[in-house]
Amino acid sequence: MLRVAFVSVHGCPNAKLGSKEAGGMNVYVRKVAVELGKLGMQVDIYTRYHGDSDNLVEYLADKVRIIHINAGYPHLAKNQIYDHLEQFTRNTIAYARSENIEYDLVQSHYWLSGRVGQLLSESWDIPHVTTFHTLADAKVRSRSGEHEPEVRFESENNIIKSADLVVAFTDHERQLMARYHNVDPLKVEVIPCGVDTDLFNPIDRNVAKEKLGISASRVALYVGRIEPLKGLEILIRAVTQIHSDEGLSLIIVGGDPDADEEIIRLKQIILALRMESSISFIGAVDQQELPLYYNASDVLVIPSYYESFGLVALEAMACGIPVIASRVGGLPTTVKDSKTGYLVPWRCPDPFADKLQIILNNQSIHDAMSRSAIELSLQMKWSKVAEDLAEAYATLIGRSSD
Repeated sequence: MLRVAFVSVHGCPNAKLGSKEAGGMNVYVRKVAVELGKLGMQVDIYTRYHGDSDNLVEYLADKVRIIHINAGYPHLAKNQIYDHLEQFTRNTIAYARSENIEYDLVQSHYWLSGRVGQLLSESWDIPHVTTFHTLADAKVRSRSGEHEPEVRFESENNIIKSADLVVAFTDHERQLMARYHNVDPLKVEVIPCGVDTDLFNPIDRNVAKEKLGISASRVALYVGRIEPLKGLEILIRAVTQIHSDEGLSLIIVGGDPDADEEIIRLKQIILALRMESSISFIGAVDQQELPLYYNASDVLVIPSYYESFGLVALEAMACGIPVIASRVGGLPTTVKDSKTGYLVPWRCPDPFADKLQIILNNQSIHDAMSRSAIELSLQMKWSKVAEDLAEAYATLIGRSSD
């Protein structure tokens, strides 16, 4: 039986989605680990201890555990964690030794975890698989004003070169790695993300609205972290251009409405535009509640400057909700232009407003996109992701034993 160590230093799979450091990566780690467990693998997810309520070990599913490792103050910001990676590594090795555990392979998630994955691979003499979820080079080139520490660029370059296998979500991401890091494309396996169609599926819109207490006739939705890279100001200004007799409400799910600097900035813009009655910030919600928000909406909008994949697009599509998204990163892999929604090549309000008008004012277009969205999502389940990943593991371990 294969035993795999997942490393997700800053992203606990049990974190509430939409909070400051919790998004698609947390969902990915959780869902893939559970599906690998169903295939018979033992999966331990090593993440940082981040609060007094954490148990050292939590059982996520049969054969799948979350193991919280002490490494620095529990509530460190992500940019403070790098200095504690060696402590995290030492404590991870000590825990595995105390439990007499031997792993066949380690898979790291994000560049911080990638450094730990390198050290564990050397210590345990096992293959290292890495998944970045986003690349620094792609991020800083996507929007003026984006900055990343130099150590991240250096680390990603070293991790890509030393890893035995790199898992990318799209061919676009694989091409970026070849361009920025001169990596052999054959070393990169493209395995797209998946969606839980048991959780995310269509329900009656009026029922969803009633459960959430939404009275607006037309609803546009945003789901995700709240930061400048996500382009929410573009969406807010686009909504001000929408002319609808029935009225339009924009609901923003994610972040902390009372504390996040970006939300405070956006609220000032909304106040200046006199749109405060039409735009609401919900904050982070549990994943089990997300299907209600998708199904209560007419359209999901992702105005990001960059997304490596855009998992929320796939979740919305599984609920039958058309998606308007920036034509960036991995979003064209998920959103099929004019079929499951629209891809917008410009990062400005006008084209987003135009596409919103089309979907909101043409029921036949909305319904056709809804049907196509559901059909596509059914082909992209987490079980398929796990099967493809397990096949890549088997090939890699077979090569390592030769």
